[in-house]
Amino acid sequence: MIPANAAQSLRDFLKEESAGGVVLMIAAAAALILANSPLAGAYAAILNAEIALTVSGGGIEKPALLWINDGLMAIFFFLIGLEVKREVLTGQLSSWKQSSLPLFASLGGMVLPALVFTAINWNSPENLAGWAIPAATDIAFALGILALLGSRVPVALKALLLAVAVIDDIGAIVIIALFYTPGVEVGMLAAAGVLLIVLALLSWAKVGSSLPYIILGVALWFFVLKSGVHATLAGVAVAMTIPISSRGGEPVLERMEHALHPWVAFMVVPIFALANAGVSFAGMELSAFAAPLPLGIALGLFLGKQLGIVGFAWLAVKSGIASLPKGISWLQVYGLSLIAGIGFTMSLFIGNLAFSSPEQLAAVKLGVLSGSLISALGGILILRNTGKNHS
Repeated sequence: MIPANAAQSLRDFLKEESAGGVVLMIAAAAALILANSPLAGAYAAILNAEIALTVSGGGIEKPALLWINDGLMAIFFFLIGLEVKREVLTGQLSSWKQSSLPLFASLGGMVLPALVFTAINWNSPENLAGWAIPAATDIAFALGILALLGSRVPVALKALLLAVAVIDDIGAIVIIALFYTPGVEVGMLAAAGVLLIVLALLSWAKVGSSLPYIILGVALWFFVLKSGVHATLAGVAVAMTIPISSRGGEPVLERMEHALHPWVAFMVVPIFALANAGVSFAGMELSAFAAPLPLGIALGLFLGKQLGIVGFAWLAVKSGIASLPKGISWLQVYGLSLIAGIGFTMSLFIGNLAFSSPEQLAAVKLGVLSGSLISALGGILILRNTGKNHS
């Protein structure tokens, strides 16, 4: 049984994440409108505008798009890191009994989409770097869709989806670290390592103030960016050093998570969507959807997620390793598997790491948008008809 304060925290999180999902949908729609309007040129010019931040002749100069993807998204990954640490230590992933079902479901939800994508792109080796694109689930978008269904979706199903998505995020972080880090500058990485040790010492001392973690975290991000490792992983590393509570008993991690969550849900992720979801349909024919790259992503999200989540969850339950939450049916799990096929934010992010050519990036956006849309519509259709309303 979930303690009252934990249950309330979960409800608050779901409510805020759901509202953020609605804002995310609006931002994605705005990006598509801009990319297909007379403002398309201005939209592209803003994203490609060079922005420099220098001190004494040294610093960083990047297009606005990369400041968003490497800078703002580090904040997004920091929040993910906080959520993962909390879930593992005190939340739904803190015991085998609670984590076994979402663990197996999310494992299937990562493996099968990657296999579907790889099978479709096997004869297009230039596309195979995108194998991880359909493996991710967008928590905000998914919960935003569930919010549209209201009380038809029980809180237990939302909690299961949240746990599956959190484990998906852990998998995505590992994938980015292992497969999308082309080269490393050892000196810069060593400097980042020293800062990480200092942060770990602050955590060991249970320092409750956020300021030293923020200052050292920004410095760590800079060194990780310069090292060649993707800068967003610095956000996860810093999050792992945040203590659960201070020496005086103040809940440090929870305080930082609650303070940061609205900024990420209502600013960081919508800005990322506005910058990355714009794809021009000018001159595009229906055959473009059937090209291996967008088709592999779309079917990976739509079919791969279904087969993986339901298949692995069924095997875990039938073997006695896990059990379905009380009041949840297999049809609802199937509906959840469809909603988990909304890959949006993380899928677009991995797509930007996998490819650099404009043609491939446009195909990635096409596949992610179409696969996520079909998954969302299918999930809504199933879940709105899975029994009586739930309180």
